[in-house]
Amino acid sequence: MLLPWEYGVRNLMRRPLRTTLTLSALATVVILVFVVVGFIRGLERSLAISGDEDVVLVYSVNSEENIENSSIAARTAALLSASLQGTWKRFGVTHLSPELYLGTRVRTGDDGGGLGLVRGVTRVAPLVRRDVRIVEGRWPQSGEVMVGKLASAKLGATDEALAIGQTVHFEGESWRVSGRFSAGGGAYESEIWCNLADFQTATQRQDLSLVALLLAPGAAASEVSLFCKQRTDLELRAISETAYYATLQQHYKPVRVLAWFVVVLVSAAGVFAGLNMMYGAVAGRIRELATLQAIGYRRRAILISLIQEGMLLAAAASLLAGAIALTTLNGVAVRFTMGAFTLRIDSVAILVGCGVGILLGVLGAMPPALKALRQSVAISLKAV
Repeated sequence: MLLPWEYGVRNLMRRPLRTTLTLSALATVVILVFVVVGFIRGLERSLAISGDEDVVLVYSVNSEENIENSSIAARTAALLSASLQGTWKRFGVTHLSPELYLGTRVRTGDDGGGLGLVRGVTRVAPLVRRDVRIVEGRWPQSGEVMVGKLASAKLGATDEALAIGQTVHFEGESWRVSGRFSAGGGAYESEIWCNLADFQTATQRQDLSLVALLLAPGAAASEVSLFCKQRTDLELRAISETAYYATLQQHYKPVRVLAWFVVVLVSAAGVFAGLNMMYGAVAGRIRELATLQAIGYRRRAILISLIQEGMLLAAAASLLAGAIALTTLNGVAVRFTMGAFTLRIDSVAILVGCGVGILLGVLGAMPPALKALRQSVAISLKAV
């Protein structure tokens, strides 16, 4: 015969201070799990949604996957435009974007700032980068920049420091912020865009980092790859934008594995914290447990009741941590080497966090309960 369900619930209410402390400890552990899993899911989503399958990137073959280190001749854009037939053209405009992209120290007006990602572009860039939308202000003119919605997070600055009309400083020049843009959560949102010619002048470079081109319907990226292989003097390589970000997924795989390992470590620490709390809770109830055995309840029934209490407490902590994570952590911007992205508390994060919480309740309650029930009833009734 099992103990009544209400018995375990009433026991939690009988010790409000101990219950509150245990609930807080379990909720803290689950919140830490939410932070780490939200980091992993945010990184994966940022890389997964970045890129356009119809866009091909052409850059230096010597830079491998690091476009920031790429350097190609300025005439590459004109050569590609003249040689390729599969590039999208509309109203006489070829959808081909020459760009200069690099990481540089950016200083904001509030004396803050840090390492930022700056991309020099032309007016054709939004035609190729179809996810980019100006959400505030206007396209930058000479001496102006347009900032992504996560650029402030990448720089470690405030949003007010990058508001329209503010000034940022990089490459020995001062630039006025003319607008803000979004890119559907993609990697571009952590960048700063400016006029290509101005950026080349500021950096004293006349070369490019890459050329991005939009393929026409029915065109294949193989045509671009064939051109790069034929023009060995230019030392170019071509890769679709989705394939490029897929390689970044593999590049950051060790980071994701390490983050999952942190989840395991945090969960293990939570199990030991739960064991400590539950040992203290059971130690003060030895006579109560012995009395239940004396009046006829089997040890299995008492064990199930103690596990029920632990699971109820863990479930309440998981719900509390989930509510806090969804309201305060979801969408928080974090800096990373590739730029910035937002924590994502999605269904997977909720499942992992709550699963860890329930597991803590079961594993934390079982060992101290088994230890207490191993003692004989006569000795336990004499316990102080």
